[in-house]
Amino acid sequence: MAVPKKRTGHSAQGKRRSNWKATKPTLTTCPNCGQAVLAHTVCTACGTYKGKPVRLKDQAAAAATEVKEAKKPRKSTKKAKAEAPAEEAPKAEEVKEAEVVEEAKAEEKAEEATEDKAE
Repeated sequence: MAVPKKRTGHSAQGKRRSNWKATKPTLTTCPNCGQAVLAHTVCTACGTYKGKPVRLKDQAAAAATEVKEAKKPRKSTKKAKAEAPAEEAPKAEEVKEAEVVEEAKAEEKAEEATEDKAE
């Protein structure tokens, strides 16, 4: 086996290693969330790679939305037009207003009860 005859000096060793430089990693932006991501890696913020979900949870959610999009309603028939549309659920604002009115009525009853007791 080859063995060096003399030890390499510090300056010679440093000159040889002068080109050993660290390079900056290339960064790209995630097409889904726009965060800076290392090239060819999964985005840590949203879990996508090349715009597609990689996590199992995200894949299941994406598959569910694709199925919903695939099942589009068919053209309406005469029977569907003739039937009366079902009542829609009340909007959140209407529900809040109804709750406020009910609370005001309850407060008025409580005030009347305290006035009756005082008399």
